[in-house]
Amino acid sequence: PEPRSQRAARPLWHGDSANTVYFVSISLYIGALGARVICDNIPGLVNKQRQLCQRHPDIMQAIGEGTKEWIRECQHQFRHHRWNCSTLDRDHTVFGRVLLRSSREAAFVYAISSAGVVYALTRACSQGELKMCNCDPHKRGRASDDKGEFDWGGCSDNINYGIKFAKAFIDAKERTVRDARALMNLHNNQCGRTAVKRFMKLECKCHGVSGSCTLRTCWMAMSDFRKTGDYLRRKYNGAIEVTMNQDGTGFTVANKAFRKATKNDLVYFENSPDYCLQDKSAGSLGTAGRVCNRTSRGTDGCEVMCCGRGYDTTRVKQITKCECKFKWCCAVECKDCEEAVDIHTCKAPKRAEWLDQT
Repeated sequence: PEPRSQRAARPLWHGDSANTVYFVSISLYIGALGARVICDNIPGLVNKQRQLCQRHPDIMQAIGEGTKEWIRECQHQFRHHRWNCSTLDRDHTVFGRVLLRSSREAAFVYAISSAGVVYALTRACSQGELKMCNCDPHKRGRASDDKGEFDWGGCSDNINYGIKFAKAFIDAKERTVRDARALMNLHNNQCGRTAVKRFMKLECKCHGVSGSCTLRTCWMAMSDFRKTGDYLRRKYNGAIEVTMNQDGTGFTVANKAFRKATKNDLVYFENSPDYCLQDKSAGSLGTAGRVCNRTSRGTDGCEVMCCGRGYDTTRVKQITKCECKFKWCCAVECKDCEEAVDIHTCKAPKRAEWLDQT
C-alpha cells in the first residue's frame, strides 16, 4: 500500500458510472514520471481532463498540494458531528461510499473541494508558480472606494483565472452525462467556486508623511480559506432538497413549503443516514470511540454523538503550562503542571444492533 503521506494529498474528481470520487496524488508523481504517464493512468478522468492534465502539469501539482488544505477544512467544520469528513486510509475514493449517496454531505464535499481547487490555483498564480497565469492583469491604473482614490499596485490575486480553470477541469466529467447527480454536482461545484470570490478583500498600503495615507496603493487578496469553509458550512445547514424537473434541465424543490434553491444554495436529492452505526453500504463509520462532551447539549454532546448508547469515561493525565512569569527581557517562563482530565468516548453498539447495519 502507498505511504500515508501520499494518500493524504489527492484532488477530487467525479468517478465512473458509479458516481464515485477519485483523489489522485498527482503532485507526488508528475515530476518523477512525467505528465503523460501519470495523466493517462488516473482512473475516472475523461478525455478533456486528461488533455488539461498533460498540458498543465504545474497546475495539476498546485491542485494536488491544495487538496490537503480543503480536506483539513472539511474536517474542521464537522469535527463536532457524527459525520466528521473522515478519510479512509486504504480506500481510493478517500471518503468511501458516503459520496455515492446524493446527500447534503456529498453536496458539501463537492462544494468545498471545488472551492479548494480555486483557492490553490489562485494562490499559485500570485506566487509565480504557474506558467499560464500571474497577478490579475486587470488591476491597473487608478480606482476608488469609500475612502477615496487609490492606485492599483502590488499583486492582486487572479481569482477569475482560478475559477475558469477549475470549472473547465472539474466540470468536464459532469458534462459527459445528463443525469440528476451530474446536475447536482455541477450546481454544488459552482457554489463552491463562487464562495471563494465572495470573500475577496481590498488590502492597501499607505504612503505619505508619517503614514498620513495621502496616497494609497491597493490590491485584491483572497481571505483566509476558513471564511469560505464557514460560509459553505452555513450553506450545508440550509441545504435544499430538490428533485429534477421534467425536462431534465434544472431542479424543483422537493417540499413545496420551502423556497426555491438559488445559485448560492447547496442542493441534494437524498436524505442522509444518521451515521450512528457502522454501515458500509451507506459509507457510515459510526460513532463508537468518538470523543464527546458530557456537558454539551449540542451535536458534540455525548447524548447526540453517541446516539443514546452511552459513553465510557477514562481519566488521563495531561501536562499543561502553569505559574507563568514574565522574565526581563523578553521571555515567559512556565512550570509544567500535571492535571487529571476525564475523556468521554461513545460506547460501541451492542452486537445485534451492529449486525443489523452490516
